[in-house]
Amino acid sequence: MADLLSTGISGLLASQVGLSTVGHNISNVNTAGYTRQTTTFNARAPQFSGGYYIGQGADATSVQRAYSQFLTQAVWSASSGQSRAVQYAGFTAAANNAVSGSANLQTALDGFFGAVSDVANAPIDTASRQALIGKANTLVATFRSLSSQFQQIDKQTNQQISTSVDSINSLAKSIADLNGQIQRASVGGAAPNDLLDARDQAISQLSQIVGVNVSDAGNNMVTVSVGNGLPLVNGTASTQLSTANNPYDSSRLEVVGPSGSIISSQLGSGSLGATFDFRTNVLDPARNQLGRAAIAMTDAFNKQHAQGIDLNGDAGGKFFDIADPAVLNNSNNKGNAQVTATVTDVGKLGASDYIVRYDGAKWVVSTTAGVTVPSTGTGAAGDPILIDGLAITVPSGTPQAGDSVQIQPTRNAASTISVVVSDTNKIAASGPLAATKASTNTGKGVPGKLTVTDVADPNFRTPVDIVFESPTTYRVNGGPLQNYTDGDTITGNGWTLKLSGVPAANDTFSVKPAGSASGDNGNALALADVANKGVLDNGVTTVGKSYSQLIAQVGTAGAQANTALDAQQSILDQAMASQQSLSGVNLDEEASNLLRFQQAYAASAQVINAANTIFDSLLSAVRG
Repeated sequence: MADLLSTGISGLLASQVGLSTVGHNISNVNTAGYTRQTTTFNARAPQFSGGYYIGQGADATSVQRAYSQFLTQAVWSASSGQSRAVQYAGFTAAANNAVSGSANLQTALDGFFGAVSDVANAPIDTASRQALIGKANTLVATFRSLSSQFQQIDKQTNQQISTSVDSINSLAKSIADLNGQIQRASVGGAAPNDLLDARDQAISQLSQIVGVNVSDAGNNMVTVSVGNGLPLVNGTASTQLSTANNPYDSSRLEVVGPSGSIISSQLGSGSLGATFDFRTNVLDPARNQLGRAAIAMTDAFNKQHAQGIDLNGDAGGKFFDIADPAVLNNSNNKGNAQVTATVTDVGKLGASDYIVRYDGAKWVVSTTAGVTVPSTGTGAAGDPILIDGLAITVPSGTPQAGDSVQIQPTRNAASTISVVVSDTNKIAASGPLAATKASTNTGKGVPGKLTVTDVADPNFRTPVDIVFESPTTYRVNGGPLQNYTDGDTITGNGWTLKLSGVPAANDTFSVKPAGSASGDNGNALALADVANKGVLDNGVTTVGKSYSQLIAQVGTAGAQANTALDAQQSILDQAMASQQSLSGVNLDEEASNLLRFQQAYAASAQVINAANTIFDSLLSAVRG
């Protein structure tokens, strides 16, 4: 009876372990990262009795996780990709909102050039001139508002980087601590399942921030590395990352490894990698494109404004002002060279930023992406380094080998644009020259389009009389006789004139400097035409088109980000489904197991009861 009692007790205890495991599964059905556990049973060694063996019952030999390392790592990888896509899509949406929001630059441009046209229609009207200055300030405010919004997004990337690094350090320490707990708890080969789940969950959370590579370190511990193999967790030790200011731009944060080197470019996966990718591939190009449009607007409008005459009779001065390109010294420079940069040709100005590095003998220029840029010049005051519409000089100081500066030709230009003109009399609406006809003319010819071709001509402002000796011939200031056909262009000293209608013999036309308050609108018409003038890309791209390119650039990035997010979400869903089909808790299955172990437990109790009854019967027989 002792054997039967022992057999029953073994079944009872084994079923109790099974019930406990099922109960644990059911209790953790909503626990993140929990892996379903199963109980393994083995029959006890039988007892030989004569010519046969008698079974001795069963033991619960282990409680194991329903676990696949392959499926788990697939989830980590998919989670990293999905988290990256979510972050990237969120940032690109913010950039899209900035360029397409209420501070719409195209609307401001249209309003400004509409006001210029109003001045052309009424060149000496004070109200029209005041309205133009108001629209100019609105345009400037729009440029600055967009630049400010981009700067705010830049600050958000800094906050995200700082928060991510703190989370990485916390999770790395947690994983290292769990490595130690798992090692100590792995007694006699038994696996501490719940601690293993906790470690896997911590790794999963880490993979959402940065891509991880997990390998077996022995003794039930793991090694976790990030980036290009940087060990983040090694056994019970964890590496702490930190942030530091960018060596060129102190307003930006970079991730620094334990050796002090910047590892930002190595973190391509997860939400942290997405933050750096967005900053490099979307935000910086957008800010540069906006600044490029501001520089183009300033340059084109100022050049045309300088060709006109204001109501005081003076040549037009600057209408807009804007800062020179930013030159940022590397904080690790050993020398004291001072580098400056100016825009010399807006038509050649690109949207790149540059690194200018001294190699010990000369200055070498490359883009921030590392592409070498062909250049001429030494950087001396009389021999500037010329690249992409920029002139770079080193007016003072001595560089040391390895010293470098970053040049941002357009990055912050939109935040520095301003309106110089505040006096309505200072708007140079009049052309520098005016064409008139004599009151004694008898023909139908009237001055048409007067175009300035070379304001630097030494005789540009010399008054000219054009006298027709017949409808087909004329002299300029009594000079040689020239033939004329209806529609011909008459060329003067830095200007051309077309007549409308046929002149008669002895008709006279004059071209002379425009006087103050003349009512001429020649320059105002030319200023209005700046809206349609190709300025950038060697005279191909207008200011308005440049802004359209910015919208398309950011919009395309946003659309691609959303497409990538859909794809990554699908990959994650599939990976999770595969992993959960093996490791997830199914309440229907657990209910079935619960009933099975309950019945086994009850049956084992009956075996014990039967053994007790038989034993009592034997005792009674002996006593009787």
